[in-house]
Amino acid sequence: MTRTILLALTEAEVIAKCRDERVGISAIERLHSGGIRLVCMSTAGAERIRKLLKSKLIVGEVIRERYRPRHSSL
Repeated sequence: MTRTILLALTEAEVIAKCRDERVGISAIERLHSGGIRLVCMSTAGAERIRKLLKSKLIVGEVIRERYRPRHSSL
């Protein structure tokens, strides 16, 4: 089971749901195509969020934004 979840929600909505369910967030990023990529701290937490937000899951390929710069500015 993976800790990564793709959700058709805003970042604030995802953070609020995780806080309400006491699910730790390892990483969160906005998707270029819309929505959020959430990485939970545990697989159990990820499964809880999947069940809770089943109707908001994004299925299929998504375009992610570049997370790190290509070259150092030094």
